[in-house]
Amino acid sequence: MKKIFLYILMIAVPFAGSAQKTQRYKIALIDLMLLKRQKPGALPLAKELNADGIEIDMGGLGNRETFDNKLAIDSVREKYLQTAKALNLEIPSLAMTGYYAQSFCSREHYKESIADCIATMKKMHVKTAFLPLGVQCDLKKYPEKRGAVVARLKEAGKMAQEAGVIIAIETALSAKEEVTLLKEIGSPAVKIYFNFSNPLKEGRDLYRELKTLGAKNIAMIHCTNKDSVWLQNDPQIDLYKVKRTLDQIKWSGWLVVERSRDAQRPRDVKYNYGANVAYLKKVFREQTK
Repeated sequence: MKKIFLYILMIAVPFAGSAQKTQRYKIALIDLMLLKRQKPGALPLAKELNADGIEIDMGGLGNRETFDNKLAIDSVREKYLQTAKALNLEIPSLAMTGYYAQSFCSREHYKESIADCIATMKKMHVKTAFLPLGVQCDLKKYPEKRGAVVARLKEAGKMAQEAGVIIAIETALSAKEEVTLLKEIGSPAVKIYFNFSNPLKEGRDLYRELKTLGAKNIAMIHCTNKDSVWLQNDPQIDLYKVKRTLDQIKWSGWLVVERSRDAQRPRDVKYNYGANVAYLKKVFREQTK
């Protein structure tokens, strides 16, 4: 009788994490923005703030051939994986944020850094890497660098495709220009990591940009604006309209909070990210199938 009861209970109450894996939209935080770059303590903090996952940074670049990657150390990497499993927390992406300041289009050892990231992804079972083209490879300001950017992304795309992973790039281009860029790169392993703040600061229509890109071209979304107010108080973003737009184009995936911090308390991690995660879950978990 007890065995029958336990069997019925197991059917009626799913295991922890099963509901999360069926969610159309998942919410993640970033260890770098939690002030815990490549620190395992970022995981329990993300869990405390009710996130579904956390994007982990690959470490700084500086003058090295590759990232200052602590995840290459077996014991460190295993601690991350064990902690994430214990917390029922996913690691949706690794971030190569060193390329915000460094030049992807001219750096001599770019292949080594990409290979380092991909090798780490495979060991951690992570499917997406974030690659910002950054300040020095801004194709809007420096269109003459397009040839180098495309050539290198073609190489990176080949490496990613062979490994079965995705490299998600962030550019300063419009959605229409990004579609053209992706066609020029010609790799199914290179997609866009869309960031709300980019079209907003240029005065472009955020919702139209999402439609122009289309679901197949968007790997992940930085669901964020510049630091000023929380997402729920931001007059530039109607997140309910964002959700309707994403529903219409049939996109699903990770919404990753980057900034949108209260300018009066920018370093209060729990205050800012706790509020943003809560609001995103309110918006994106209502009537979501």
